Amino acid sequence: MADAFENILGQPQVREFLRATIAGGKVSHAYLFTGPAGSNKTLAAYAFAQSILCSQTGCGECDCCQRVMRKKHPDVRYFAPEGAGGYLVDQIRDIVADTSLAPIRAHKKVYILDRVDLLGSSSANAFLKTLEEPPDDVVLILLGRTRESVLPTIVSRCQVVPFRHIPATEAAGILVQNTGATKMAAEIAIQACDGSITKAIEFLKSNERMTFRSRILEVLSSLALADDWDVLTYAEDLVVRAKAPLDVVRASQEEELAESADFLAKSAIRQIEARNKRALTAKSFESLRQMTAIIRSWLRDVLAVCAGVPELVINADVRASIEEAAARTDEARAAAALAACVEADRALTYNVSPETCLDALLFEIRSTLYGTGSTHKAAV
Repeated sequence: MADAFENILGQPQVREFLRATIAGGKVSHAYLFTGPAGSNKTLAAYAFAQSILCSQTGCGECDCCQRVMRKKHPDVRYFAPEGAGGYLVDQIRDIVADTSLAPIRAHKKVYILDRVDLLGSSSANAFLKTLEEPPDDVVLILLGRTRESVLPTIVSRCQVVPFRHIPATEAAGILVQNTGATKMAAEIAIQACDGSITKAIEFLKSNERMTFRSRILEVLSSLALADDWDVLTYAEDLVVRAKAPLDVVRASQEEELAESADFLAKSAIRQIEARNKRALTAKSFESLRQMTAIIRSWLRDVLAVCAGVPELVINADVRASIEEAAARTDEARAAAALAACVEADRALTYNVSPETCLDALLFEIRSTLYGTGSTHKAAV
């Protein structure tokens, strides 16, 4: 029979450890999953939660498993930092208070806290007692980039589960094996999703995401001939397209809440509404980061052609536009444009307006790659 862990691709040691933990009935109260972005920590956390709550240890078919997989189970709570610099003390206090409440559907509750490397000392101090001795029906799964980046007081209270970095070529190979995608499509999806196999699988299945990618690449190929008004129009269009998936998520959330409203207490409904709001914020950020990842991928391809290694181009379906851009610039300018994109990613992390951020990025790419003299009208 299939289990909840079979989709944790590229992490065989983690998969077997979690299976053994569930099979031996040795679930601890707190775990710290460490590993780079794209290493499947979040997927593993949800699979672990599924196995903890399911009466058949993660069958994948029951109502409980289905709700966890759809991220709709009221007893599996996901949290990400709400402050520009990390977790807020009040946010942690709310989580701590929530752990004392009884589960809504299952016999236990699972809390998944992402980016605990952004948990500062004040927030951590508000969390330590709960982390050390949570209620008996609570399991805490913390996610961080590296063990060293997480406060020692947090690390010492958790069972640490390290996730390895999955090289892009290996990730693409795993994607080909599990989806039947072509090598080129797999490489494109991995780059668009910052190395995450799970997100790349979703990307390949979504016509809307593939269309979004096409539009981004179309805009990038037109920047050399774009005037200022064009650039502003492009940025506005891309931000609207980046936010489009939120409508689907919002509708799904409203439907799910309507189904549960009759038997949930008002306090539980408020918790779900707060969780849904956080999920929308996370989805919006994910879509914007996917956009900058696609831009970075295109710029790396331009840099590869400028550097004389065109065989390294990933976005081979738009090779002509990449070669045309490379012919108009040079290796140093392509590298500088790529660095500007990395800075834009950082700005988005600190809650800079997406519109402002993308405006600035497209202007910077145009200026850095081609100089500021281009004011011809572009037809896109």
